[in-house]
Amino acid sequence: MNLVIQSIKRAQVDWRMVLMSGVLVVIALVFNILSDGIFLSAENLYNIAQQTAVVGILATIMVLIIVARHIDLSVGSVMGFVGVLIAFLMYTANWSWQAASLAGLAAAIAVSMYQGALTAFIGVPSFVVTLGGLMSFRGAAYLVADGKTQPLADEFFLKLGGGYNGGIGVTASWVIGGLICAGLVLSMLSKRKAKKAYGVPTNSALMDAAIVLIPIIIILSFVAVMNAYQLPNKAEAQGIPIPVLIWGAVALLISFLVHRTRFGRYVYAIGGNPDAAALVGIPVKKVTMLLFLLLAVLTTIAAIVAISRLNAGTNSLGNNLELLVIAATVIGGTALAGGSGTIIGSVLGALIMQCIDSGMLLLDISIGTRYIIIGQVLIAAVVFDVAYRKWTGDTV
Repeated sequence: MNLVIQSIKRAQVDWRMVLMSGVLVVIALVFNILSDGIFLSAENLYNIAQQTAVVGILATIMVLIIVARHIDLSVGSVMGFVGVLIAFLMYTANWSWQAASLAGLAAAIAVSMYQGALTAFIGVPSFVVTLGGLMSFRGAAYLVADGKTQPLADEFFLKLGGGYNGGIGVTASWVIGGLICAGLVLSMLSKRKAKKAYGVPTNSALMDAAIVLIPIIIILSFVAVMNAYQLPNKAEAQGIPIPVLIWGAVALLISFLVHRTRFGRYVYAIGGNPDAAALVGIPVKKVTMLLFLLLAVLTTIAAIVAISRLNAGTNSLGNNLELLVIAATVIGGTALAGGSGTIIGSVLGALIMQCIDSGMLLLDISIGTRYIIIGQVLIAAVVFDVAYRKWTGDTV
């Protein structure tokens, strides 16, 4: 028994993530019971996966923004503005979706450079800058198309949002799932080899196998559920939705930046202590600007997924999205004081938020009550974060 406990301690299990995963399972089971088994049906889980993608994409970068001691309250409004601009150029101006998307990216970069410069070089708190942006770019979204809905019809573009032809099919889903599982196994073996080469104590082979087996089971179960959903008039099941693949690719990219690049280390150093970071030569202003520019890229991607899923661009696109994104980030364990946060936490946070919202929709709970509950969930997450850090002695 002592050997097992020692192995668990050496494995450095993130108990916050374990607890959050448990909370997600409990939420799913409760809503499944209350909805008479509808919540955990393949159709509903497929829809939840699609719906979570936009919030998940933005939450991955919001983690870094908050880790660096900033915040972006305008992310929903900017996404709405960019989305409506892309839809307007495609429908009214008759641009190709590639050209329209590049124009949307250019607009997002201009917005981020403006807000980032005010924060990084002028010293205006990002809270104030983006609070103004929240209102300004909501108005800009309305002015772009004069408040008119801009419908979309490009067949390929609409696939990016999921929907009828937005799944990759059974075979491709199993191939991708298998490749991810193989990657996890190879990563685990590589870490064991590196630890042995440098004389670092390693877990037992059984413990490492157990640690890597859990995500493999989750991945294969997810693929099986996505492959179980089939529309009545289609010959093949949907498979993994394209928005989920985009979200996964974004999460992997941001994780790579965090763990494998100097930029990622700089972000966490700035979040830990901006003054100390500047004193040791970290270009704080440059990193802040790069953060906002990265936010512009992911906001554009989220806007493309959102309007392709809705088949249109509307001036209400992204309303209150900042609440869901920040809530997902905080629930995922990112400290509002900065310096601490993980990408996998943002993924779990986004899933928890979407499961709560989808579950309440299934139970036909009014929108007012839903907002009250989501707001209190955010407060509860912050209370838990404070209590957890006091309990573990983590002051960051």
